[in-house]
Amino acid sequence: MADEVNNNGNLEKSESSQGLTNQSAEPIRVFRIEVLHMIKEAQQQHGLRHGDYQRYRGYCTRRIRRLRKALKFPQGDKRHFKRRDVTFAELTGKRADERFIYIPLISAERAWSYAMQLKQEANTEPRKRFHLISKLRKACGYALQLQELCTLDIFDARTKLECEAYVAWMHGTLHFELQSWKTAGEHLKRAQVVYENLAKALPEDEQELYKAKVNEFTPNLRYCAYNISGGTMGGNMDDLLEMRAQGLLENLDALVNQTKSESSDGLQTIEWRGRKVTVRPEKVRLFLLSAQELDKSLEKTTKIDAKIELIERTLMDCKDAIQSVKDEIKQDPKLRSLTTGQPVSGVQYLLAYLSYIRLNRTLQRNLCLVEQAKANFDDPNQKSQIALDGKRVRSQDLARLYEIILQNVSEMQQILGMEDHTTYQCEIENLALTFKAFRCYYIALTLIDMKKWKEAVALYERASKYATEALKGPFCDNFKMLDDLEKLVITIDGCKFSAHAYSVLENDNYDDPIFTSKSQKSSKPLFERLSQYKEDQSLFTKNPNVFKLTPEMEAIPCKPLFFDLALNYVELPSLEEKLQAPDKKGISGFVKGFLGWGGNK
Repeated sequence: MADEVNNNGNLEKSESSQGLTNQSAEPIRVFRIEVLHMIKEAQQQHGLRHGDYQRYRGYCTRRIRRLRKALKFPQGDKRHFKRRDVTFAELTGKRADERFIYIPLISAERAWSYAMQLKQEANTEPRKRFHLISKLRKACGYALQLQELCTLDIFDARTKLECEAYVAWMHGTLHFELQSWKTAGEHLKRAQVVYENLAKALPEDEQELYKAKVNEFTPNLRYCAYNISGGTMGGNMDDLLEMRAQGLLENLDALVNQTKSESSDGLQTIEWRGRKVTVRPEKVRLFLLSAQELDKSLEKTTKIDAKIELIERTLMDCKDAIQSVKDEIKQDPKLRSLTTGQPVSGVQYLLAYLSYIRLNRTLQRNLCLVEQAKANFDDPNQKSQIALDGKRVRSQDLARLYEIILQNVSEMQQILGMEDHTTYQCEIENLALTFKAFRCYYIALTLIDMKKWKEAVALYERASKYATEALKGPFCDNFKMLDDLEKLVITIDGCKFSAHAYSVLENDNYDDPIFTSKSQKSSKPLFERLSQYKEDQSLFTKNPNVFKLTPEMEAIPCKPLFFDLALNYVELPSLEEKLQAPDKKGISGFVKGFLGWGGNK
């Protein structure tokens, strides 16, 4: 283009240089791209809420197509493809638009989601792992392109920091899959530091998203640190097993195989109830290893909610292990049916052992729920007790929990292959008596609330009988119920006599403020109940209920009315003589004639 001369006679170079001169005179427009917020919102709305990476990848593909069409930035024509990446010119020229920066970002997300989809499929098809690494490398390339574009002055500091953290996280994910633990740890630590500083610099309403992202890095960083140290870090194995129970590490199974090879070899056989069984499925061996460490994790955990979560994670793994044993049984026709009296095979005995673990942990979880409910229990004998979090637990709620526990105990008695085991059945029967005692106790408390004293005394007697029988029998080592059962016996003795006393005084209209409901409170004034003792708080107020100044209307007997019934039987004298004959005119006729009235005219 030819050079032009301005009004002052100065020579301007070209149109491009003229645009830069005018741009320098105008204020520079600053763009802000909230990378983490944008990708998290897109992920939650398009599949990743349910772990559907294929759906999210399809969304990214459509989003890139729409962006290129709206920005008129296609890659070739209908017949030929010509790659066209976003450069500085699209962000600084006349066509400058912040939407150009979305193209490399969404492209990186598309490659990453494809890699995560392949990671799920690689469990059954190991060859797809090579494709996974290729897609992660491509995602890192797009992330670097994004970071290079964000170095321009048109982007603010927050956008630059978010792009830096995004690139570090993407590279950390790649090296984590490549098992380059040191490099992966460095990249993930860099991303964690950047997000932590961003969270401190932002307002409180925007910090939650970045803090959650920081917490996502913790398991992978600990995993990298463990592998870097070669498995010699003290106490880390327990931490990793606890993380495995919480579902934070997906590939810990391989780590357990490497670091506990001796323990794994020792778990080729297990011994339960005096019988050794060979463990063939790998998934069952790994589950038994993690199950052994669960008790240690529960001892370290103080919160009941955390204990329940750990047990539930173990139950999910136990379910998978049981399914693998059942699949092995299905493959062998000889093991499909088990008749009564036939000796139990090794695989079936292993299935019985896993079923016992599942029911045992389920029972342990339910006992944690009982402990949590007792913390909020509204005991009628302890009115000063304050419920936590404003949630009141009634006695019928605890009775329902013990009913569920008894169903679990009943299932433990019916485990296939353990019907004829005398010691096992005695322990489970004694455990059932223990929980029956607690159930009867809380049902009795429910009846006390309903003022059914006699029925409550009968249930107290039944609970005391169950508890006494349970104390004489053998106890399971897994459940420490002896102390609770002894306390229950002492509590039942006191409650039983109290309920019996109330049942005796029921006919005397005994009124106790502890057991008196609102519907039974009397509204009689004080002068009408002087012979009864009752604590009435209204007497200390400004309007005490002592006497009603306006007495109520009362019914009184009406005036007696006498009926003369004898009149019908009285014979009255005849008055015909006194009556005047009709043909005779009396004084009335004289008057009529004299005055001219009544005469015939």
